[in-house]
Amino acid sequence: MQTSLTPLFLALAATLSPLAHAADTSPANGFVEGSSLKLNARNYYMNRDRRDIHTDDSKEWGQGVLGTFESGYTQGPVGFGLDAHAMIGLKLDGGGGTDGSSILPYGGGNGKAPGAFSTAGGTLKMRAFDTELKAGDLFLNNPVIAGGMTRMLPQTFRGVSLTNHSIDGWLFEGGQASFTKLYNQSGHRRIGTSYGALPLNTDSRHLNWAGVSFSAIPSVTSNLYASELKDVWQQYYYDLDYTYVVNEMISLNPGLHYYHTQDTGQSLLGAIDNNTYSLHFTVAAGHHSVTAAYQRVNGNTPFDYIAQGDSVFIDNSQQYSDFNGPNERSWKLKYAYNFGGLGLPGLTSAVSYISGQTDLTSVDPRSRGYSAWYSADGKDARHWERDIDLKYVVQSGKAKDLAVRLQWATHRGSNGYSAVDRDVDEYRMILDYPFEVF
Repeated sequence: MQTSLTPLFLALAATLSPLAHAADTSPANGFVEGSSLKLNARNYYMNRDRRDIHTDDSKEWGQGVLGTFESGYTQGPVGFGLDAHAMIGLKLDGGGGTDGSSILPYGGGNGKAPGAFSTAGGTLKMRAFDTELKAGDLFLNNPVIAGGMTRMLPQTFRGVSLTNHSIDGWLFEGGQASFTKLYNQSGHRRIGTSYGALPLNTDSRHLNWAGVSFSAIPSVTSNLYASELKDVWQQYYYDLDYTYVVNEMISLNPGLHYYHTQDTGQSLLGAIDNNTYSLHFTVAAGHHSVTAAYQRVNGNTPFDYIAQGDSVFIDNSQQYSDFNGPNERSWKLKYAYNFGGLGLPGLTSAVSYISGQTDLTSVDPRSRGYSAWYSADGKDARHWERDIDLKYVVQSGKAKDLAVRLQWATHRGSNGYSAVDRDVDEYRMILDYPFEVF
């Protein structure tokens, strides 16, 4: 009989092995003494002008507030603690049928988003040696399950996680999530995917994941992760990043990202056999940097990931498009400048141009989950995106850490590509004000 080792089991094994030899060298601060309360107020405006369907622009403007409380741990070899959070989103504009850019909840029958939405959650945690166990509502950020942070409020997951730091420069982690709170919703739902159309009432029951992060060698980082979205897919990820410092002014940074995704169990999205990778090379000189990237999707389905999540650790995932179509090839050129070189510390900018090409006729029009990607006239489908990003962070004074960010994206597609990624001009203005209460 063949034994199946789930990613969660492998994570537990990898974590408990070094734990057995670890010593508790980090003193507990105490449940109250180690506590903190942080608030972040985020004002978010998005205008998505759909140029190809001649309809009202999708305009939304909201004010979000997120409060996070983290306790310390009780004294002793095994410490216990409690984390909690609450968030609220207020609609400032987005009615009259103009909502739909995903800042606010989707409008009802009258086409208007509600005036407010909110949620709260808590997490029980336990620490022994260098291992931490959490159960409850989690903020997650790794290559196979990462909560979306690109809108007014963050995405959270409900489940259990385990992390271990017993070895310097190594992080072992694993867990299971059964529900998610999307970034523009109040309630929880089963975990779905960003691009696949799961059959009604059949969202996956849970996602298991396990991984290890390595940073023990200066200038080198690497990650290896595995996950299983029950009855949908198994997904594996690897990356390697290296920075070579030529001198005080110049550095070179090559790197790669790789995902393999294959269907599993009941295969609710149908057959999946997808290999996606990207390569980048950055040259930094003083306050300037130039990045060239190449990305390739091998498979007759798009590269897919958790719904509304940020677990898309590939180089050509942009403000609007992920350039992740079936069998897609894409190229990117990016220039970034830090205005600290002109005596304006905290002001940064970036300009990117990305071009992609794919064959949408390779998708099976009868595909159980990805038939929307099929296009009869998409034999040589092409699209491009141009992004401009400008950000300023206050460096000192009472408004320290206040951040203002402006983003512009222009996307155009042809030869059937507009069926999946539309012709869009998108503008975002984001104001973040984080501060510590204690």
